[in-house]
Amino acid sequence: MLSGLRPRAGARQDASASRVDRKGQILLAAERLFAQFGFHAVSIRQIAQEAQVPLALVGYHFGQKQDLFHAIFAHWSGTIEERMQGLQAVQMLPHSRLKLQRMVEAFVAPVIRLRASPEGEAYALLMTKGLSPQSDESDRVLRDFFDPMAEAYITALQAILSHEHPQARVSRGTAAWCYQFSLGVLLHHLGDQRVARLSHGQCLPNDRQVQSHLVQFIVHGIRGAVQSFHPPVKKRRLS
Repeated sequence: MLSGLRPRAGARQDASASRVDRKGQILLAAERLFAQFGFHAVSIRQIAQEAQVPLALVGYHFGQKQDLFHAIFAHWSGTIEERMQGLQAVQMLPHSRLKLQRMVEAFVAPVIRLRASPEGEAYALLMTKGLSPQSDESDRVLRDFFDPMAEAYITALQAILSHEHPQARVSRGTAAWCYQFSLGVLLHHLGDQRVARLSHGQCLPNDRQVQSHLVQFIVHGIRGAVQSFHPPVKKRRLS
């Protein structure tokens, strides 16, 4: 009987690949739409239309819209792992004035490299526009993926700055502010389009060639912030 025939192994592999591709299509479509319009302005139906898949297939693979949003960041978690590995390598280095720069490079470079592909560019834009701590779906993503990395970088930053400024007793609060300021600079660089107009065409938005300048800006900004949080104590002159 025809119903008793088993599909060829190759046919099963083709069907499996098709399912994987369609799941990937949904993920990339959601990423593009969320990055462009924001989480709340995009419907599951629009995502299905963008991915060119049946509406029911979105729910089958990812569940609710907030779960799909979470899945995008799970898909790109390798970038966070790369940044963490870079941090671990920096922590093994002997203390020197270059150690802070190496840490900032480990924080910045993997994100800048995302823009090399259209998919990575959409994800980078989503990070700049879609992670507002005021929303439940973003708060879940921040806590699950980015907070552990932030905690590790702040701890390392406090240790490096404390070694650079042994008299200042750099607090975790100071390190946390420096981390937040650094993150703001990086995210603005990723998402900014205005610099071309302001520079009269001399600068390109998110120019990868200026990564070294971005790193130096952050490094010097961190050191300047530490000095403002912990100004050196002036020695009293003896009369």
